[in-house]
Amino acid sequence: MEPESLEQLDDYLARLARRGSRHTHAAYRRDLRAFQAYCESANVARWTDVDGARIRAYVGIRHHDDNLSARSLQRGLSAIRGFFDDLLKKRILEANPARGVRPPKSGRRLPRLLDVDAIAGLLDAPADDGLETRDRAMWELFYSSGLRLSELVGLDVADVDFAAGSVFVRKGKGGKARYVPVGAKALEAIGVWLEVRRPRTGAVQPALFLSRQGRRIAPRTVEMRLERWRSKLKLSERVHPHMLRHSFASHMLEASSDLRAVQELLGHATLATTQIYTHVDFQRLAAVYDQAHPRARRDRAGKA
Repeated sequence: MEPESLEQLDDYLARLARRGSRHTHAAYRRDLRAFQAYCESANVARWTDVDGARIRAYVGIRHHDDNLSARSLQRGLSAIRGFFDDLLKKRILEANPARGVRPPKSGRRLPRLLDVDAIAGLLDAPADDGLETRDRAMWELFYSSGLRLSELVGLDVADVDFAAGSVFVRKGKGGKARYVPVGAKALEAIGVWLEVRRPRTGAVQPALFLSRQGRRIAPRTVEMRLERWRSKLKLSERVHPHMLRHSFASHMLEASSDLRAVQELLGHATLATTQIYTHVDFQRLAAVYDQAHPRARRDRAGKA
């Protein structure tokens, strides 16, 4: 590229280093240097020679040849847009050619799950003290009712209806409340916890699940306690509260095939959000198929 164009990029990166975070500057510098190298390989002499088609071609190469994720491509485009906006302010460019370019959509990440045996190992583990009694009640309720972490910590004692076998979620996503069924095992675990909880607090504390200090338990504490149980049970992969919700949804859908019911239980606003669990279930079916079908196996040379 022409020396003047290279100086324009160097100047922009130097100013970015002074006003931006070190992490952002490093990422933008890497992205813009990669774009510079591409332009040089394409014999682009000046930034004014770059148009939208050239940027789309660059994004395509980075996506297909370099296998960059949609998120990385979006960051790279943001860096290019920022640089060209700077050239626009200096009247070097008349328009920003990167403004109309969009990265490919990222594929939706499938949720990680625990299988039924792993869930049983977690829920059937004995509680060694009062706090672990509370923990077991939380894990049971997560898996029994598919609650979000924020919904679980927001529950009050009065929200549990033992006779009806349900909990009332007052603070669902988007401010929507709903009743959710609770299984017998979870109700039993909650009942045991309430016996432990009673001497710890008076009637002034409505929260169902309390911290060691007798206050409503914080979401971060729940995450830390679940990690403590993972270590205690020597589970190989990290477990987080949302995995219990995902496992509930997948196992319910697998057993019932009732997508609409699972949507209502999870409190999803649209069916499209719940449909991701059909892909999870398909992955399981595909794995079974690959193992079982005689003409699907790829370990037999020439017979796949």
